[in-house]
Amino acid sequence: MTANLFGGPDPTYLPDRPDLQAALDGGKPAVEVVAGAPDFSEAWAVLAEAALADGQTVAAYAYARTGYHRGLDQLRRAGWKGHGPVPWSHRPNQGFLRALAVLAKAAREIGETEEWDRCSSFLADSDPAAPAALGL
Repeated sequence: MTANLFGGPDPTYLPDRPDLQAALDGGKPAVEVVAGAPDFSEAWAVLAEAALADGQTVAAYAYARTGYHRGLDQLRRAGWKGHGPVPWSHRPNQGFLRALAVLAKAAREIGETEEWDRCSSFLADSDPAAPAALGL
């Protein structure tokens, strides 16, 4: 980790979960990964992204909200105090950030303007590189 020279909170890095990441990378269905590890945001994000791509906006919203909340729980356990960097470059953070991006997109599609604004701002505040990486 690098020292924070800007005076704000240090970045938060979620713990690596190599077995679960390898399962997804190896093609294990995300629904099976979630069933075995319901706190794994990356699997929820995969489900949310697939549902959104398939036009199932409400299902995408629900999957994304679950992944987002499970990720918030883990961020807090990792020392995050409700603000500060959550780097996109750290793979374990990507599940949370991907779920947050789908939550924003699905909220926009169902007319939840306040949630779209909150989630898209939260994503940019977490890491300015994340919105572009996630198509926001």
